Amino acid sequence: MFSIARTALRPTLARFYVARTVASLHTLPELPYAYDALEPHISEEIMKLHHQKHHQAYVNGLNAAEESYLKSESTKEKIALQPALKFNGGGHINHSLFWRNLAPANGEGGKLESGPLKDALERDFGSIEAFKKTFNAKTAAIQGSGWGWLGYNPATKKLEIVTTPNQDPLLSHAPIIGVDIWEHAFYLQYKNVKPDYLNAIWNVVNFKEAEERLLEVAQ
Repeated sequence: MFSIARTALRPTLARFYVARTVASLHTLPELPYAYDALEPHISEEIMKLHHQKHHQAYVNGLNAAEESYLKSESTKEKIALQPALKFNGGGHINHSLFWRNLAPANGEGGKLESGPLKDALERDFGSIEAFKKTFNAKTAAIQGSGWGWLGYNPATKKLEIVTTPNQDPLLSHAPIIGVDIWEHAFYLQYKNVKPDYLNAIWNVVNFKEAEERLLEVAQ
């Protein structure tokens, strides 16, 4: 990350570099489908709010935190910014993956064909239904907000189910599938019934995308 702390650059030039660096940092990614494309499993209203408001807020927060970090001249100031960087940065990373994680049910959504991902799920969980049941149970058990993950453990070379709190990104495993369990992801449609949301989302999970991620990390 570019830093201008104690730089020999003239103040005007230093401000120029900060402006250029911040301006080119992070933007809201476009969805690879229309807002209503995941209905009836995820409503258009949820998708618009989730993408345009919530994800945009993480992008804005991350850019603001990184701008403040670049301008900070003391270690103490930089340390104080770590929670904002972690929360907003994690929110941006997680949601950017989440959108690609989904696809319309009349397209790639919900279709797990024979191949490396299906083979790995059956090897590590016994069956696809057993995997979904275990994933849903562990994700529904998250207290408060967080994420449920299917991750690839490079040490064991197996697929494992992991949860993370708040907007913490998955760092211990390579993320293969991530499911947002924050209330903004489902409450307008499913109220407080998390299991209904978790059962429905498998109809729009993009297993093809997930398999490509697995192939990238499972060598």
